[in-house]
Amino acid sequence: MPRAIWKGAIGFGLVTIPVSLYPALRREELSFHMLRESDLSPISFKRVAKNDGKEVPWDKIVKGYEYEKGKYVVLKPEDFARVDIEATQTVDILSFVDLDEVDPVLFNKPYFMEAGKGGDKAYALLRDSLAKSNKIAIAKVVIKTRQYLAAVKPKRNGLVLELMYFPDELIDDKEFNMPGKKEVSAAEMKMATQLIESMTVKWDPTQYDDDYQNALEKMIEEKIERGGEEPEEAPKPKRRSAEVIDLAEVLKQSLARAQGGANKTGPAAKKSTTKTAKKSAKKSAGKKAPARKRTKAA
Repeated sequence: MPRAIWKGAIGFGLVTIPVSLYPALRREELSFHMLRESDLSPISFKRVAKNDGKEVPWDKIVKGYEYEKGKYVVLKPEDFARVDIEATQTVDILSFVDLDEVDPVLFNKPYFMEAGKGGDKAYALLRDSLAKSNKIAIAKVVIKTRQYLAAVKPKRNGLVLELMYFPDELIDDKEFNMPGKKEVSAAEMKMATQLIESMTVKWDPTQYDDDYQNALEKMIEEKIERGGEEPEEAPKPKRRSAEVIDLAEVLKQSLARAQGGANKTGPAAKKSTTKTAKKSAKKSAGKKAPARKRTKAA
């Protein structure tokens, strides 16, 4: 079980609910090192001043804000302390809103909230009342030295605190080419709807894998087995063309393929293929397979 990254309480009107926050994400990534090609010696990086090229020790480095080109104002640790938000160790609930009203893009990083001693009843009351009303709590919380906007959401038997972006952190979607209402025929709309229905499945997140990560691990295992030599080059997947010549015809072909059962490369098939490849790679691997390095959620 991961360690709690924060302990405090939910401020719910006059109700106080003791809780602990735990990371809800476990992102596993392969770790690579920078090496010199000739002898695979690891490369180190030095902190060098641009003015004279001399190395600068950590105790001689300060933080500066560039307010004009080449002009800086230096901020010392006491300056940051002066504007620190008081860490009250409380998830201060400001309001409640309908979940459907919140732009999903605003949600950032989830944390599980564990009920503290003596807080079970109040915790369950908040969880169940949120679920019944289909609402979420909007709150502010200070974690370490930074204040976050956050949402408290019910999730099965528990509560999740999901950190949010402040609205001014998001780029306005008006900056992008997003077409407005377009005229489509009734036949095109019907086929598109039927295609969606034919590809609709019951949501099961365990059926989806990181194909790139799996392929990368398999390739590394093959290179280890070959003593660092290049593995046999696999045929590159054919890229889909972005150009649509006849939308109605493409929809018709897609629908026929889906309804005819030709589309057997869905998530479940990919999952089983990946797992089979992993098992066969493990059986043949005589040397240590690359270990995934877990990156901690902040």
